Amino acid sequence: MRRRAIRRPLTDAGLVAISLLDAWFQGSFDTRFNIACVALTSCALLLRRRSPLPAFVLTVPSVLTSSAVAGSLIAIYALAARTRSRPLLAACAAVFAACYILPWPAPKIGPILALSDVPDLAYGLGLAAAPALFGQLVQARRDLAARLAEITEVREHEQFLAAQSVLAKERAQLAREMHDVVSHQVSLIAVRAGALQVSTSDPDAKDAATTIRRLSVQTLDELRHMVSVLRTSGSPPTELTPQPTLAQLHTLVAGCGIEADLHVDLDGDLPPPVQRAIYRTVQEALTNARKHAPGSSTRVEVRRRDGTVRTTVTNTAPTRPALPLPSAHHGLIGLRQRAELLGGALESGPTPDHGYHLTLEIPIRPRC
Repeated sequence: MRRRAIRRPLTDAGLVAISLLDAWFQGSFDTRFNIACVALTSCALLLRRRSPLPAFVLTVPSVLTSSAVAGSLIAIYALAARTRSRPLLAACAAVFAACYILPWPAPKIGPILALSDVPDLAYGLGLAAAPALFGQLVQARRDLAARLAEITEVREHEQFLAAQSVLAKERAQLAREMHDVVSHQVSLIAVRAGALQVSTSDPDAKDAATTIRRLSVQTLDELRHMVSVLRTSGSPPTELTPQPTLAQLHTLVAGCGIEADLHVDLDGDLPPPVQRAIYRTVQEALTNARKHAPGSSTRVEVRRRDGTVRTTVTNTAPTRPALPLPSAHHGLIGLRQRAELLGGALESGPTPDHGYHLTLEIPIRPRC
């Protein structure tokens, strides 16, 4: 910015000097009138940026009265570089050519123009067209540079949005994994601590159980807030590693902290994404049963029939009041997203005996 502020006055001074030198070489300082016209032309060049058309008009008398045309040509260039009206440029070029060939002072008797002036008229038009075309070229170059800068900015913005989309998907995946893994373990700790708090008669053990349960509840609450921050729309079809398989399903059911039965009827191996979806579904269902239906019994069934794997988790009605554990209610949403990614469906709802059921169906595509 500072360099431009210094360069502009130097450019103005150089152009004024060119106009004065052209008038001096053409002998336009012979009369006071011609000197005034040359001075007017030189001063008009200082207005070419803000008012290019008035600047050109002020240079016309110098063209009419002498052969000093440098100032007027500079004004035509400045006008062409700033205006988008080509008829206006054509009119200015015609005015320049007419003033260039008109005699001054005009004769009182006889024609002003003769047939012999046609070559001079063509030369005047060509002389005016040169700076006009050059000015239009500079304007087109300036517009093209601005367009390229705009395209570059749009492309950078698109790249930024693409990067943000990838980050959002990764955050959603991370949030889902945190909810599925961490909340399951922490809620199990909270339930076990609550059971110990009720059943033990040792004051120290009861205080320890109370502290463990309080910290577990606080951890679940903080985890819920973190998952809410991380969770966004969209979910990629890939998973984080390491991931569980159906071989760990027995360990999951055995250590869930509630009465649960597992029945697996599968013929052959399942794809890893399907195994992970089944494991997470059972894990979430056991967590919900432990949190919302204490004292209930749960039955887990995994069966494969006619190219479809059906996983059903059903719990009976609770026999004790539920513990007030924090929940973000994102578990079933994440499970439904997993099922949809695999072309399946997830259904859940209460049972007639006041229990609850969760059913996952995933089609198995034959391997080629």
